[in-house]
Amino acid sequence: MEYNTKRETLLIPEYGRNIQKLAEYAVTIEDREKRTAFANMIVNTMAQLSPSIKDSGDYRHKLWDHLFIISDYKLDVDSPYPMPSKEKNREKPQPLHYKNSAIRFRPYGKIIENMIDKVIDMPESEEKNELIERIAQQLKKSYLQWNVNSCDDRMILEHFEQLSHGQLKLQEDFKLQSTKQILGNGKKKNAAQNNGQKHKAKHQNQKKNNKTDISA
Repeated sequence: MEYNTKRETLLIPEYGRNIQKLAEYAVTIEDREKRTAFANMIVNTMAQLSPSIKDSGDYRHKLWDHLFIISDYKLDVDSPYPMPSKEKNREKPQPLHYKNSAIRFRPYGKIIENMIDKVIDMPESEEKNELIERIAQQLKKSYLQWNVNSCDDRMILEHFEQLSHGQLKLQEDFKLQSTKQILGNGKKKNAAQNNGQKHKAKHQNQKKNNKTDISA
């Protein structure tokens, strides 16, 4: 018995060993016209084996590139696309560089900080005042997702003042939503979503049963 561990390594495992054997055989065909026709047949077979590849742009080009790679760049045919560079294909990708900008208060995240900076630059208006209040309310909602027990309105307002560098002012009569109200709204939202999913599932089952009755 021949084990896979003793066989040659598959260059692109997604297509399987049979495609690799076909590619290896294509390299040995002496007649260029027959070799090209055989390569086209392999590409068509590869497309059938991986139908999801058709979702990508110019998938035929990708298939031909894969065939050249599977043949270890030895396949010399009249391809509609040039053979990819062996050296370039083996180059290591450049490492991704991430922004290391510090987050002042982790429970709120960087997006909230960016929003505050944008609102600071806005001219005075009713819209700005409304955004200021919404951001303050969002601070408390975000903090409650991180820790319920240590959430205090005075602390949230102090964090808001620090994040805005004292440049955003809330109205004197402004009040944060109560913890009970925020958590209650979250439970109601989850319950509504669950009820909607149950109703949808019930409707689908009824529809399925109706079809069964008709066919019977």
